[in-house]
Amino acid sequence: MARAASRDRAAPDRIVAHNRKARRDYEIEETLEVGLVLTGSEVKGLRSGGANLNDAYAHAEGGELWLVNAHIPEYRFAGREGHEPRRRRKLLLHRRELNRLIGSIQREGITAIPLRIYFSDRGVAKVELGLARGRRKYEKRELEKERDWQRQKGRLLREKG
Repeated sequence: MARAASRDRAAPDRIVAHNRKARRDYEIEETLEVGLVLTGSEVKGLRSGGANLNDAYAHAEGGELWLVNAHIPEYRFAGREGHEPRRRRKLLLHRRELNRLIGSIQREGITAIPLRIYFSDRGVAKVELGLARGRRKYEKRELEKERDWQRQKGRLLREKG
């Protein structure tokens, strides 16, 4: 019985927060898995749920990459050692990946958007970053029309047999 409980607790890729609007508002060209520097109360806050990635982005500053505007709720029982819910958090990458990412952000007009926060199979908090280009309003409308048509087509095919 105890083994099953520990296996559930360390379930691989347990998603904590998901940025649903990112795939609609941006065209994701590439994804990266990066580490995240957190305090103890932030980890507890993530595990309790309620994290929010809307309006969050990654920002390069001083040769480092920072996660800005991501909301990680305060842990109720943290006491004085709590944390600021929307503070900047450092992202961890290999130096070569970091240099390539910073270069593409500055030169090519690409934005780094967090797609989801999850716990890896080892129980470590990870962020899936998407390198993205913004979509224009008409592109979003066309994409939505196409998805709607695909849904209708699927329904029609299911009804007819």
